Order: sequence, then structure tokens, then C-alpha cells
Amino acid sequence: MLTKEKIQDFLKEIEVDDLVSNFQLMGNDVYIDMTAHSPAMHEKKKLEAAMKQAFASEFGEEINLKLKIVSPEPSEVQLSQIKGKQIPGIQNIIAIASGKGGVGKSTVAANLAVTLAKMGFKVGILDADIYGPSVPTMFDTEGQKPISVDVNGKSLMKPIENYGVKMLSIGYFSGANQAVVWRGPMASKALNQMIRDAAWGELDFLLIDLPPGTGDIHLSIIQEVPVTGAVIVSTPQHVALADVRKGIAMFNMESINIPVLGLIENMAYFTPEELPDNKYYIFGNQGAQYLADDLNIPVLGEIPLIQSIREAGDVGRPAALQENSKIAEIYTETAKKMVESLLERNKFLPPTEAVKISTMAGCSPKK
Repeated sequence: MLTKEKIQDFLKEIEVDDLVSNFQLMGNDVYIDMTAHSPAMHEKKKLEAAMKQAFASEFGEEINLKLKIVSPEPSEVQLSQIKGKQIPGIQNIIAIASGKGGVGKSTVAANLAVTLAKMGFKVGILDADIYGPSVPTMFDTEGQKPISVDVNGKSLMKPIENYGVKMLSIGYFSGANQAVVWRGPMASKALNQMIRDAAWGELDFLLIDLPPGTGDIHLSIIQEVPVTGAVIVSTPQHVALADVRKGIAMFNMESINIPVLGLIENMAYFTPEELPDNKYYIFGNQGAQYLADDLNIPVLGEIPLIQSIREAGDVGRPAALQENSKIAEIYTETAKKMVESLLERNKFLPPTEAVKISTMAGCSPKK
């Protein structure tokens, strides 16, 4: 006669007793509640088939096994996992994002890229702003076209290079006066090609200049590549910071879960060239600092509103390249804080998630 004790002993014998949360015996009907090893559907089906075969073999065909198999709860490690397949040779992928347009995100991304290159890192930048590409202008590479190179028998795009930074942008493939009128899936496909079908080589950092807001492009990037962390750019005024909250909320979503390395306040204050020690807070004072304190994220830097930054961007030579200038010094400190925040992130995430940096360039985790 079939008893609960026999079923319990058999579950131990086939080593699934730790997966069973409840079981009941009613005549020839055996009801078992189980948790699968993995949330994958094929794992559930495999477990169900194995259980039915084992019970039929042990107790005979007259036993009617009724299984309820549920997915396991995601562990803390799984929740912190970064999505996307690793790109060989690229150590860290940093998303440069903003809640709204017009805050100077691309200018900040370009200056961070050249600053990291000056610090000794191998750097690339991907212009993911499909509808408003600005990298070709900011790096004085307008009109250039990536060539095809053979890498291990595969034809790949060779990124354009200037100022020690490798770069790709949709602007290299469309004319200067040509509008890119694409639906989301087509834009996402183009981005994936620039990421996966490019000969990036060995990079310490790939900066991805995202379009403003939250949408198709952001989700595609997150799904396609393992983003190490995000840097948010904003101006100090309330209307910009309100949208920043939404951008940070997107990266903090459980299904995305990308660490926000910090906030960069652009156009933090105005300093006229003839009065270099004066600061005029045109858009408000310390707005980003208050938001950062509220959300418990660091402020990586406060970039002033200086005429030479705009002029340098327009002529295609990022202002951070100006040796011994105040703006170069500010961007160097900002880049160092970003790397320090990244090291802190790597220290507290599981080892499989942490990304090693080969050269610290004067940066260390925060004490």
C-alpha cells in the first residue's frame, strides 16, 4: 500500500526532496508542489518528465502524479546581473544618459572620452543618438567613412579614430543634410551592428552616448551589451532634474538593474573669461547635489558654462584637450571620480560581475 512515508523516502532517494515544498496523497493521486532549479521553461519540462518516469517505474502506472512546478525566486546575484553578451576585448561599457535633451550630454561624453584617453586608458565612443548624431562634428571627423577590415576571417567595420579615441556613429553613414527617418527596430538593428560588427580591439572603456529620455534605443542597448554602469548628465534647474529622476528610475528597474555611477551637473555655473574667479548660477545652485543626496548617488563633477567649451565642440576639438586649462582640470577630476565610483561598484558586486581595470591612472576606490 502506498503511504506518505514511502513517497518521502523515495523523494530523498532520487534527491529532489529539497525542491519539494508540499505533497499530499489521496488514494492513487499524488499531489506534489516543486520549485525548479531554473526559471527556464525547458528545465521545468525536463523535471516534470523525469518525475513522472521515476514514479511510474517505482510505484507502477496506476499512480496518478499531479505536479505543480514553479520558477525559483531570483537570487540577489541574479538581480544584480548585467544583461547582454560580453564583447571580446572591451572591459567596461559606460552609458552616458540624460533625462531630457539640450543638457550637453554629448559634449560631456566627448570630453570624458578624450580625458580618459589622456589618462592612459584605451577608449572608444559609440554615438547611439541615431536621430541627432554629434560625434563626427565634435571630433572633427565629418565626412569620414569607416572602412572594412578582416578579423579572423570576418569582415568588420574599423572605427574612426582621433585624439586617441575610437568612434562610430550613424553620422558616418548618412549625409550631413540627410535626415534619419527610421522606426525603433531599424534604429536598434543599426546600433547592434555598430556594436557587434566593429573591430573595437582592446578597450578599457566604451562610452555609449545615448539619446535623451527612455525608450527603444535604451532598451536595445541594455539587452544587447553588458553595461557596467550609467552616468547621468543634467543641468541644475528643476525641470531638468525632474526628468533625471525618471532616467535614474529606468536604470534602477528590477528588470534592468544597472548601477548609476553618478551624476554630472553640466552648465553648473557661468564663468566669464575676463572674470575667471566669478561664478554666476544662471540655472540654479546645487540642484544636482540635492538630487544626488536624495537618491544616494555621487556627484561626479560640476562642469561650468564656459564659452570655450562650446567653441571647442563646434570646431571639433573637445575643450578637455586644452593643456593646463581650468576646464581640462575639471574634466580630469570628473573622470577620476567616475573611475573611482566604478571601482566601488566592482568591489561590491559578485566577482563574476566585477570588471577588472588594468591601469588605475591615479584612481582608487573611495575610502
